[in-house]
Amino acid sequence: MAYNFSDFTLKMQKAISHISSDLQTLRTGKATPQLLDPVHVEAYGTKMKLNEVSNVSAPDATLLVVTPWDKSILVQIEKAISTAQLNLNPVVDGDIIRIVVPPLTEERRKEMVKVLHQKSEEGKKMLRTIRQDTKKDIDSSAGEDGISEDDVMADLDQLETQFKKYLDELDQMTAKKEADLMKV
Repeated sequence: MAYNFSDFTLKMQKAISHISSDLQTLRTGKATPQLLDPVHVEAYGTKMKLNEVSNVSAPDATLLVVTPWDKSILVQIEKAISTAQLNLNPVVDGDIIRIVVPPLTEERRKEMVKVLHQKSEEGKKMLRTIRQDTKKDIDSSAGEDGISEDDVMADLDQLETQFKKYLDELDQMTAKKEADLMKV
């Protein structure tokens, strides 16, 4: 009886999805609504994600427009964006907030690539932890009824094959994001 890899696959896919959304928050030279994903607004007595209290759009490559659904929290949204350490300066324009996304300098691009590689390494650690836990499960199944040493070895080989596939996927995401960051 071979090991059931469905739990492993699910955990790996969730980890890759989490890492991918984390990498999307890194600012490239163009404006995308995902830039504001880390922003949390103090509204209605609780902290809420910006996209839960407003619509964020990017009408062009250098501009973000935030349209709050409740105009009374416009000031809180502006403050949250200003204090989110994204190096963005929101400007209130009537009932909306405009954010001009300045182009990245060469120095800033290199800093962002360093951050990208840190996030990528954190992602690899997540994947390794999942692999390690699964390896323990496979190793502990040795000696159970109907499970031979050959079955365990085959499962461990399959684990490594699948792990490498997810690691390659992470490396490809990182390389693509690095190319986006360095593109002027």
